[in-house]
Amino acid sequence: MACIDLNADLGEGFGRWRLTDDERLLSVVTSANVACGFHAGDAATMRRVCELAAERGVRIGAQVSYRDLAGFGRRAMDVPSAELAAEVAYQIGALEVFARAAGAGVAYVKPHGALYNRVVHDEEQAAAVVDGVLLADASLPVLGLPGSRLLELAGKAGLPVVTEAFADRAYTDAGTLVPRSVEGAVITDPDTVVERSLGLARSGGVVSHSGTRIEVRARSLCLHGDTPGAVELARRVRERLEASGVRVEAFA
Repeated sequence: MACIDLNADLGEGFGRWRLTDDERLLSVVTSANVACGFHAGDAATMRRVCELAAERGVRIGAQVSYRDLAGFGRRAMDVPSAELAAEVAYQIGALEVFARAAGAGVAYVKPHGALYNRVVHDEEQAAAVVDGVLLADASLPVLGLPGSRLLELAGKAGLPVVTEAFADRAYTDAGTLVPRSVEGAVITDPDTVVERSLGLARSGGVVSHSGTRIEVRARSLCLHGDTPGAVELARRVRERLEASGVRVEAFA
């Protein structure tokens, strides 16, 4: 039987501003990528999301980012390796406090936005992220794009690696994500997203931006929480998967 984890980016608010419907999404997903204050999130938000996730048995992941609140972590930045490693460890440590207080713990690490895309190819930045994870907890799984430098280096360092796919993002023929600046990079049609989710879970394949079928083997499927109708779409995806015999469960 096919098995897949459903993850979503949560806690992406700051102060009185909230972007994601954390409580309702936590009733659907099995893993929560919690913003750790660098691209979004603050102490109160992190605490609240950790408590909600722990209550529902959802795994808590640290979504680490460049220090870029104004750009939501989606702007390219050049951060020295030692500084980036320290900031990754800092973010994991901050979230761990609230996860433990909620009776759980940080179960994995996933980069966000510009950092996520950078470490697909950039060995130096990927190594810095790995160093930061090792500094925080050398047993933490790393969630990332199949074939990325990040997962390669994490595996070599002894960290568990978990591959991830995106049903609502367009892929290049090389299996990387099409930049958001390109038309069609984000797939908004709900029926298409649902069917792509099923294809990724059952056959490990998806049609690229150019129309070519490519292989994308993943243990976790990301459902973006900041898109319109995110909660209903997430529910539809989970219902379709389970109705088709796919077991939905956390990887950590």
